[in-house]
Amino acid sequence: MLNAAAKPLVKLVDRYLPDPFIFVLLLSIVVFAAAVIVEKQAPLQVLQIWGDGFWGLLSFSMQMLLVLVTGFMLASTPLINGVLNRLAMLAKTAGQAIILVTIVSLIASWLNWGFGLVVGALFAKALARNVKVDYRLLVASSYSGFIVWHGGLAGSVPLTIATPGHFSESMIGVIGTTNTIFASFNLLLVALLFIAIPLVNYLMQPKPADSVYVDPVKLQQDTLPASSNTRPADKLENSMLLGVLMGVAGVGYLIQYFTDGGGLNLNIVNTLFLFLAIMLHGTPRRLLHSLQQAIQGGAGIVIQFPFYAGIMAIMVQSGLAQSMSQWFVSFATAETLAFWSFISAGIVNIFVPSGGGQWAVQAPIMLPAAIELGADVSRVAMAVAWGDAWTNLIQPFWALPVLAIAGLKAKDIMGFCLLQLLITGVIISLVLSFG
Repeated sequence: MLNAAAKPLVKLVDRYLPDPFIFVLLLSIVVFAAAVIVEKQAPLQVLQIWGDGFWGLLSFSMQMLLVLVTGFMLASTPLINGVLNRLAMLAKTAGQAIILVTIVSLIASWLNWGFGLVVGALFAKALARNVKVDYRLLVASSYSGFIVWHGGLAGSVPLTIATPGHFSESMIGVIGTTNTIFASFNLLLVALLFIAIPLVNYLMQPKPADSVYVDPVKLQQDTLPASSNTRPADKLENSMLLGVLMGVAGVGYLIQYFTDGGGLNLNIVNTLFLFLAIMLHGTPRRLLHSLQQAIQGGAGIVIQFPFYAGIMAIMVQSGLAQSMSQWFVSFATAETLAFWSFISAGIVNIFVPSGGGQWAVQAPIMLPAAIELGADVSRVAMAVAWGDAWTNLIQPFWALPVLAIAGLKAKDIMGFCLLQLLITGVIISLVLSFG
């Protein structure tokens, strides 16, 4: 069983993986030193790049904070909370809970990555309230489904090259999603991961003596304090009319948006979560009480994302990311380019955890190499996409919303995710090379 293989990895990570904030500080130092030593950049120049790029993810940081907050507020409404609890009751054993949360997370992440992150974590909490299961593995299982996002409907690389006017159009033209997301090799890869990931998570279950359980009471939302409702301000805060009117307005906008052919993106997911939460909570007071609970978990996003923005700026502007990609391309062939593109993208993703940003860095290197070697351009592009998604399993950057919702630390789940990384890496490599 894989629980024997997972046990030393869990202990290793628990002992040596620091808090994600310490991780990003160490990563900043490593990247700074590499830019000076490898790329021969002047220290003051690197410092300038780092400082100028420090606030480059402000918009994205707010989006990610809202993913956490709006998703939590929606899940705490009586309706959604009831639906999650009823769905969670389908699981009668720990193994069933592990499989169920993994499948739900895989489906949600394939549809949209932001949706998948929130739904998986919230469903894990609902399952833990009903089934006695190792909470660390349950949350790790909910996060593991995130790996399929870049091969799904919201994958930034395949959607970018399918859009007329994209920055590489003069080189490769417009490549439709039939050659990427819905290509046979990609569908095969997604299908295999839908089978392998739940199975691996199931087999990683620790023995009862090694399991960590959570008190279901601690996973319940705080009850709303009583209100006197005597002041005019109290009446406004408890007004059903205000909440319902604003919720209906927001939902009406979304209906019009989708009717006009709009697709899912992070802003739309947040809009959907927010206005459904406003409408389903009924009153502004209930919504704000839920907000107070939700915002407590957002500290990690607020403090860490600026440091990742600085790291990304150094990686891109110093030439580190390009040098890393070129090194892998230097010994690739037409048959192996997809594999090395996947590996290089996985490594670059540790330092540039942004699918769109990473493609902007690697496309100018990988695409000319694919054309020169006569490799399949679509497969190489998807290899970069899968490499970006693959190492998210051990990248605390993306786990922060999940950990905040679940109330865990990165070290609690990363041991399980590390084993998933090794197994899924083999599967993805084989399909990209031979599928």
